[in-house]
Amino acid sequence: QVQLVESGGGLVQPGGSLRLSCAASGSGLGLYAMGWYRQAPGKQRDLVAHITSRGGTTYADSVKDRFTISRDFAKNTMYLQMNGLKPEDTAVYYCNYGLTIATMTNSGSWGQGTQVTVSS
Repeated sequence: QVQLVESGGGLVQPGGSLRLSCAASGSGLGLYAMGWYRQAPGKQRDLVAHITSRGGTTYADSVKDRFTISRDFAKNTMYLQMNGLKPEDTAVYYCNYGLTIATMTNSGSWGQGTQVTVSS
């Protein structure tokens, strides 16, 4: 069973940057896509960005040109570089993995997430 641990969140002013990390235990993740999700209070969990096993990426329109997803296969870690942060980016950020976006999204297993708060 792969365990995922998110880290790197915090409080940042509008326009600032953060880099989130998703460290995975276990092996074999190189075969899977991985993704970053976020959930704001009272809202559903939404996909922010995803990266395939071959390095292809997709982004939600709201974060395009501001966020960059990447993964280090050797370190079994995925990252989310977030620049130009806005108050509406405030949420708990989660990572997950799966063969497809659908399997990631519908996963019943989620980590504790990392809180990102954008406020002056």
